[in-house]
Amino acid sequence: MKKQPNIVFILSDDQGAWAMHCAGNEDLRTPNLDRLAENGVRFDEFYCASPVCSPARASIVTGKAPSCHGVLDWIAGGNIDTDRYPEMANHSRFRTRDRAIEYLEGHKTYMDVLAENGYVCGLSGKWHLGNNAEKKKGFDKWFTIGAGGCSHYFDSDVCEDGVFSAPKRYITDLITEKAVQYVGEFAQQEKPFYLSVHYTAPHSPWDESQHPKRFLDWYRDCGFQATPDLPVHPDQVGTCPVGDTPEKRAENLRGYYAAISAMDEGIGKIMDELGRQGLLEDTIVIFTADNGMNMGHHGIWGKGNGTYPQNMFETAIKVPLIVRMPGGEKGAVCHQMACQYDFYPTILEMAGCPFEAEPMQPGKSMMQLIREPRKEAPDRVVVFDEYSRTRMIRTRRWKYVSRYPDGPDELYHMEDDPEEARNLIGQEAYADLVRELKAGMEQWFDTYTREETDGRKYTVTGSGQLRRCGEENAFDANLVYFAPH
Repeated sequence: MKKQPNIVFILSDDQGAWAMHCAGNEDLRTPNLDRLAENGVRFDEFYCASPVCSPARASIVTGKAPSCHGVLDWIAGGNIDTDRYPEMANHSRFRTRDRAIEYLEGHKTYMDVLAENGYVCGLSGKWHLGNNAEKKKGFDKWFTIGAGGCSHYFDSDVCEDGVFSAPKRYITDLITEKAVQYVGEFAQQEKPFYLSVHYTAPHSPWDESQHPKRFLDWYRDCGFQATPDLPVHPDQVGTCPVGDTPEKRAENLRGYYAAISAMDEGIGKIMDELGRQGLLEDTIVIFTADNGMNMGHHGIWGKGNGTYPQNMFETAIKVPLIVRMPGGEKGAVCHQMACQYDFYPTILEMAGCPFEAEPMQPGKSMMQLIREPRKEAPDRVVVFDEYSRTRMIRTRRWKYVSRYPDGPDELYHMEDDPEEARNLIGQEAYADLVRELKAGMEQWFDTYTREETDGRKYTVTGSGQLRRCGEENAFDANLVYFAPH
């Protein structure tokens, strides 16, 4: 492999670590992800920074916590300037009037560092961090979704280098085709390249009209044994399709799995193009997701904001991670804990880029884990997560969830109770442990939080962020429970 490798970073949307065949889900067909895992290292203890899309995506690219970069919920306002792009202002996915907001202004991304060190960078897919129409610093190629995400797989808006269109085609195919095109164009250049491929799959919607019939048919007779069938959680909110009947549960899971399989086919096409261009031995391929997803797990349909107060169950915070390094380990599983904060130093080390971590960047490079996935790493024992006033600390044995200011809090023994069925909070036998975990968690967040963007200061319902932290009505206060509450 040449000194500076190419890097293809593939990011799915709302995919739990459980939602891959290579992770043990026998209901699901993901042959290309299986092949990627067979030729690389799969992590089975990898966590998002926040169980919702925009905060997690911001943490991936900046290496900072939501309470530092200030993206505390999914971006509902600030996606585009509708005055500048009147042709798209009436599209179903846009607010009637909106102004563009650069939510990451003042925060450097690792793509910016890569570009400074000789890389040509491209994006195909979802950005969803504000002002989506405008190419971000460090990028040469820019194909994204103006509205951030898409509410219809066959009717999304797309934007390439500031030009909008609304093709009536399956968005997964469009993202794949553009990624393949960019690989072909990058292959003709002397510079190493970095390519972000950010799918919207398998985010909802999941009904029959949203995905190609041939993928839906793969799951037509599936018994969906890999996911629990439980009563709806009492804190379930009404913003996600809820599988409260056998028919609705089957439709949701069929659509969710079809979306993953369609994306998996696209990943295969990208890998095929790398092969055609003779780039496989010069290219690192990373596959991961922005956040996890409850698909009936714990009776919840949705990610962290599938409930209010927000949940921190493993199914919502644990995400897939597969890394294929040319000449690296094949078919290995790393059981060490790591988090999305670690991407920033890891990718820059992969690229051989010199950089100094900022004081507000807590991540550690995962390169040693990727090179030696079976080796114990005792210093990697803690991960942290947040969603506004809900914060979590996770060690090998314990998970403590704190909700400011008055709870309800949670404590789980993860070795004895991996399904998180027995909340031990309030039991006197664990009082000292809770104090210890809480103190460690608060010390960490005190270190990596900026006062003006501290998630504890804001009421974030999970209904979307409209403006920057500190501005009036920065967060949508709308909250609708699925059942009377």
